[in-house]
Formats: sequence, structure tokens, C-alpha cells
Amino acid sequence: MKVHLDHTKAKDDRRERRLLERIADGDREAFDELFKEYHPRLFRFVFRMTASYQTSDEIVNDILLTVWQSARAFRGASKVSTWIFGIAYRQSLSRLRKRKNKTVPISDDIADAENLHQRVEQEDWLQRGILLLPPKQLLTVMLVYYLGLTCEETAAATGSPVNSVKTRMFHARRKLRVYLSKSAGHQSPEDGRE
Repeated sequence: MKVHLDHTKAKDDRRERRLLERIADGDREAFDELFKEYHPRLFRFVFRMTASYQTSDEIVNDILLTVWQSARAFRGASKVSTWIFGIAYRQSLSRLRKRKNKTVPISDDIADAENLHQRVEQEDWLQRGILLLPPKQLLTVMLVYYLGLTCEETAAATGSPVNSVKTRMFHARRKLRVYLSKSAGHQSPEDGRE
């Protein structure tokens, strides 16, 4: 099964590389195709940090405009998706540094209506904790957990060494564990050492 998924991902990346080449030549139809594919994914990524449809839409449009303008700069050293999310990372980091926005929980697949309230509350706690993270840790968590990038892909997207990504994830998980423990009304022995 993994071989099939790897083959599918490689095929998708080849198709996206061809789209990017066409975009570099000014092909608007190729850009429309890439836009339709990436806008929803980028919007979910940005909306989890801003909780604002307008702000998210502005940032995503800025990201995609950068893709349009910089398509010639893509050198093929990474997957197209990694390159695009690298742009998203840098632009989101820039916005996060300029101002802090609240986020709201959103759930992609609500399977059981009976557990909705509990799931929303848990996701709200998690989102609040994530927002308290420093910007680089927050964006790393978003790239790894919400977009499913590997540590290697996240490193390529952020221009960081893989060990830096792993270190950010370690510290982010530790901070989230402390925050969630405090939010639940429990103090762990580690809390005093923070």
C-alpha cells in the first residue's frame, strides 16, 4: 500500500511540476488548476491560525500570487507542495509576528453527533494551547499535524534543519501537555519546572 501511495505522490508531484513550468510561462489555465487544488488546503492551514475568513483569504491570495510571480524561481530541489507550503510558512510567520489572532476550532470530519460537544471543547483547548506557542513552533505544528508533512518536508518548507523541526515539535508538545494539564485543572510535577 505504501508503494502505491508513494507512486501516487510522485505522479502528483510530476503533474504539479509541469503546471509550475506552464505558470512560469504565464499560462493562466495552469495557474487556475493549481489555484483550485491548493486554495482549500492553504485556506485550512491559515484559517486555523487566524479564525478570520477575510484574513485567511487575503493571506492565501498573497501566497498564490507569490507562486504565480515566483514560479520561475522553483528549482526542483523539493516537491512542489513543499515549496508552496514554504511560501505559506514564511508569509504566515510574517503575519503572526505582526499581530496575534484568535482561532476557533474547526473539525474536518465529524463522525458522531453525540460526541460533538466534547470534541469541540477538546479541539478548542488544543487550539488555544497551540496559539500560545511561539510562531515558529506554532507553524511547525500546523505543517506536521494539520497538513501531514513529514519532518523532512517541514524542514524543506521552513528552510530549517530537520533537527530544528524535531526540536520545535518536542518543545511544542511539552508546552501543550502543560497547558492542557492546567486547562483540565490538573498540575503535573513538570509544571513547576517550566
